[in-house]
Amino acid sequence: MEQEDIHSILSQSQEAFGIWKKLDFRERAHYMRAVSRILLEKKTHLSMKMAEEMGKPIHDGLSEVEKCAWICDYYAENTQTFLQDETIKTDALKSFVTFQPLGIVLAIMPWNFPFWQVFRFAAPSLMAGNVAVLKHSSIVPGCALSIEDVFRSAGLPENVFRTLVTRSKDIWPVIEDSRVAAVTFTGSKPAGREVGSRASKNIKKSALELGGSDPYLILADAELENTVESCVTNRLINKGQSCIAAKRFVVVEAIRKEFETRFVKKMRAYQPGDPTRKDTRLGPLATHDLRDELHRQVQESVRKGAQCLLGGEIPAGPGAFYQPTVLTDVGKGMPAYEEELFGPVAAVIPVKTEQDAIGVANDNSFGLGAAVYTQDRKRGERIAAHELEAGCCFVNSFVRSDPRLPFGGVKESGYGRELSSYGIREFVNINTVYVG
Repeated sequence: MEQEDIHSILSQSQEAFGIWKKLDFRERAHYMRAVSRILLEKKTHLSMKMAEEMGKPIHDGLSEVEKCAWICDYYAENTQTFLQDETIKTDALKSFVTFQPLGIVLAIMPWNFPFWQVFRFAAPSLMAGNVAVLKHSSIVPGCALSIEDVFRSAGLPENVFRTLVTRSKDIWPVIEDSRVAAVTFTGSKPAGREVGSRASKNIKKSALELGGSDPYLILADAELENTVESCVTNRLINKGQSCIAAKRFVVVEAIRKEFETRFVKKMRAYQPGDPTRKDTRLGPLATHDLRDELHRQVQESVRKGAQCLLGGEIPAGPGAFYQPTVLTDVGKGMPAYEEELFGPVAAVIPVKTEQDAIGVANDNSFGLGAAVYTQDRKRGERIAAHELEAGCCFVNSFVRSDPRLPFGGVKESGYGRELSSYGIREFVNINTVYVG
């Protein structure tokens, strides 16, 4: 796509904003419910598109599309409540806060959840009265165009949602374009720094989600059967290519051996397979480059003293597959401790006490999600609410996004929130009205 094509799309989107923002919540909700219906009607086709472009197993793709339909229905149902005027008593005859759309929201999205990442920004942004322009990952162009087609098929006014099929370097002028009101980005820290910098230099709002290295604290009183099941499930969701997947398992020494035995057994049961088969639960990584980088992190961690309990090898044959891998005795200075492992590799970090576990959990530049497993729920709640440095903290359950709950991180995992009432207010003008 050439710059003149991008320029044309931005102009068309700006015109569409003038129409879309004038619709009331009920009218926008009608369209959003139509989007939900079309997603469910096309979910088999759309999940196959994900399998073909980035290797997501059909089973997982179907769930992803269903979740996208849910978020459309959720905001169709709740936006009027979230954005209703708020009366505030002051010395004025009348004073209140109203919420107004900003205009074009530019979304720069990754490949790992090619539909969910888009809809979790698009549903609230559109329901708030904004219009959307998407720059998706070059790995999933078919998914990007399919999403635009879903909105078009739902009958939304022309150009309310548009997709830019262009190179990453061509997006920098778009961020700086005066017609773009706000930017949302999910991806790597280096790219996020650039996006945030360009947005701030042009005095426009941005929200960044830059990945995570989520710690899961396994305390001495954890009930191991359900704990291990939960940890393995979350470590291998989307082949481990998830920002909020469990990545660092911080295990109190008293139960370490039993945890490792159970954990390795469960991880071994997952075998990579053809993502287009309905019974496959673990597909290939998205690209060979990503697989090779993951293997480098594993090898370097082992060279620095980590013990490999399972996997750690690139399987023979075609495809960017990687065996489920478990490393233990992971410590500072190793990639498995310091970096995000974006694939089916688990890092076990043994500690002596609860306080040691909390210290290790927070000893990382990321702060997206975290979990703690203990049979003492009050203890777990205290740690989750007051001790862990993350935006999403779960007790006896793995971290996940939910339209009803705010989602986002702290530290180098980014800023801003998506989902719930907090997410829809990221990209609106919070306007104070004072009547004297």
